[in-house]
Amino acid sequence: MARRHLRRRTDEHGTDPDGPGGGHGSGPYGLGPHGPGGHGGDPYAAPQAAPAIELRGVRRTYGRGEGTVQALRGIDLALARGSFTAVMGPSGSGKSTFLQCAAGLDRPDAGEIRLGGEEITALSENRLTELRRSRIGFVFQSFNLLPSLSVEQNVLLPQRLAGERQDRARARDLLERVGLGQHARRRPGHLSGGQQQRVAIARALITRPDVVFADEPTGALDTRTAHEVLGLLRQAVDSLGATVVMVTHDPVAASFADRALFLAGGAIVDDLPHPSPQTVADRMVALTARPVGAAA
Repeated sequence: MARRHLRRRTDEHGTDPDGPGGGHGSGPYGLGPHGPGGHGGDPYAAPQAAPAIELRGVRRTYGRGEGTVQALRGIDLALARGSFTAVMGPSGSGKSTFLQCAAGLDRPDAGEIRLGGEEITALSENRLTELRRSRIGFVFQSFNLLPSLSVEQNVLLPQRLAGERQDRARARDLLERVGLGQHARRRPGHLSGGQQQRVAIARALITRPDVVFADEPTGALDTRTAHEVLGLLRQAVDSLGATVVMVTHDPVAASFADRALFLAGGAIVDDLPHPSPQTVADRMVALTARPVGAAA
């Protein structure tokens, strides 16, 4: 069922799933048929012990007195391993705060956040830093590559910072999967924006993280390049079993996900499975037209 759904969605984006660069192909931008599928497996196997990421009653408030802003108002959410979730909402809905808290970049005022079953909100700053390096991947709008390092060195950087053995074979494999194997020794400044974002995706996957957080990953890209990058994130889920949480304002980007969550006033107000660009756009119009409390 999941495979058929992916094929239908890919066709809607105007690509041939069985052709070069298509949904399950191994073309220049596809992750190809390498590794176990994200939705396959033994139907009699035991279920996963814990979600990839779970938020329980998460609240975050900024400021005091009349200037108080309730950025998150009791978020309850569990995301399964091997899933792709888009997080959307009007400006000030709490999307950025949601990502920062879920990724361990900010601490909530109340509630719990669990990563692979481990409660992380009470961890020390040093332990949180270690956790982000080894168990969380990040893909940012601005790529955040180090210009003085080669493409391969940028991919290996999370392992280097975590003090782990640098798995050059995996780095080369990931670069091949994102169509950049021949550019491993080049510097990021010699690559296009789309190529740099593909390096960032490979870097986010190098440690086999519990979750990859993507913050407006296509915001600085043209439409065609954005589709290529979104296709790679989709394939990371389907071919490598990655878990992706993407904050975006773009209905087309959200349509690559398995589900779209909508925030307004710091709360989840809608959950749309199998989103299409039109259904996402319609929900966003409805949310924008309905006044709600402000959030960061």
